[in-house]
Amino acid sequence: MKPDSIFSLSEFEELAQTCMSSMALNYVSGGAADELTLKANCEEWKRIKLKPQVLVDVSRVDLKTTVLGQPMQLPILLAPTAFHRLCHDEGEKATIAGANQAGASLVLSTYATESVETIAAAAMQPLWFQLYAQNDREVSRALLQRAEQAGCKAICLTVDTPVLGARNRESRSQFQVPADFKLPNLAFDSAAITQRIHHQDPLSPTLTWKDVEWLRSIATVPLVLKGIINPGDAVRAVEAGVAGIIVSNHGGRNLDTLPPTAEALPRITEKVRGKLAILVDGGIRRGTDVLKAVALGADAVLIGRPYLYGLAAAGADGVERVLEILKTELKLAMALTGRTSIGQLDRTVLWD
Repeated sequence: MKPDSIFSLSEFEELAQTCMSSMALNYVSGGAADELTLKANCEEWKRIKLKPQVLVDVSRVDLKTTVLGQPMQLPILLAPTAFHRLCHDEGEKATIAGANQAGASLVLSTYATESVETIAAAAMQPLWFQLYAQNDREVSRALLQRAEQAGCKAICLTVDTPVLGARNRESRSQFQVPADFKLPNLAFDSAAITQRIHHQDPLSPTLTWKDVEWLRSIATVPLVLKGIINPGDAVRAVEAGVAGIIVSNHGGRNLDTLPPTAEALPRITEKVRGKLAILVDGGIRRGTDVLKAVALGADAVLIGRPYLYGLAAAGADGVERVLEILKTELKLAMALTGRTSIGQLDRTVLWD
């Protein structure tokens, strides 16, 4: 099936089921425990209603925005996800090609199957790097500095994963990193990373706010905390002096029965909006979801599973098509609610 014959992200998810191994599909699609948060992430955006304004000249709708002082063609980034070669032989090379074609930024995972240098050299939009802090601070320092030297414009520290959650679907499929995979950002082979995942070793259960302060002190690009769901933690992030936060429950993959991000976002923006950049991920499947997120105070959103399904179905063209669908839907939603720029999206576009 040609990507241009697909018109919704849900179609890509269905198509990916025919393109991916059951192990890979369970890894990408699965959540924690009963997967209640995984489901709620999508459902909560649907519950929010829109309030249109008519008789507005919407002949020109502009999606451009700025995040962390960096110009973006659209308020949609590709979230950090591991092991892209599970979805396509060209892995992150195909992902960045699709992102480039659509004018979107990628947040590259520590657990990418391509090096940060390779992807940075190919990126045509600001590239960010997701950091899993290592137990050895010097390893974390080296990884951060390597990403900066490659040209990454922000570091996104994952803070919600001191240990992995109860990922039943993943466990049932006996997930293993394929033998031919390399993780060049960590110099690990597949056997080493599989062993570390099963023994919880790749994570950092000792990570605290002191480490955040240390990383901020050595970083020369903005530091963003990924995985904030508690408004109190958002306030603490402001106090720690970080540049931004990503409101996230890790796609429902860690702790089940957490609130969906659409519910958490307005509580967080009420506390800290204007004091740092705010992004959100989790369950974004329509352009209307993007509009609602920005209206609730997010500077931008991130998508994860949808672009992996696009990658699996059609490589770079699939990634591009996923983004183009969202861009088209967002433009239409803005026009139909009487808004012509991202800066015009606020709570007045939401039904009280």
